[in-house]
Amino acid sequence: MAVIKEVICTEADGSLSFGNYEVADKQKAEGFKVGNDEYKVRTHKDVTRLSKNGSLVLETVPGATVHSLKVGDRVTTFDVEGSGSTMITLELAGDSSYSIYVDDVNLDKVTTNMTGKISFSIELDSNDKAVRIEKH
Repeated sequence: MAVIKEVICTEADGSLSFGNYEVADKQKAEGFKVGNDEYKVRTHKDVTRLSKNGSLVLETVPGATVHSLKVGDRVTTFDVEGSGSTMITLELAGDSSYSIYVDDVNLDKVTTNMTGKISFSIELDSNDKAVRIEKH
């Protein structure tokens, strides 16, 4: 996949794509509405951050492009592209256990704290990585 030209967009299946790790200057979009939810994106080569109704959804350091993000009660999926070692942080349900899969390889089982945040690093290269987070 290639970086998206818009800062954020809705795909045909209802998923979200956002971010552009190739730009040096900050780009942002605020007030992007999907149903009753309002999204905000900030992106550039150093960080990409998606917030929903004022709360963190996903952040990458350095910046990345996220394709087809779907957040469900039990499963969250997305494809991510970028450059080099990338830290990904998601805010999920608090005090819950999750398995993290990248390209169908189980990386780890983690337990969130009260805030529900999990973080993990992956190595990004010229190929997209398919990420799946499953709640136990």
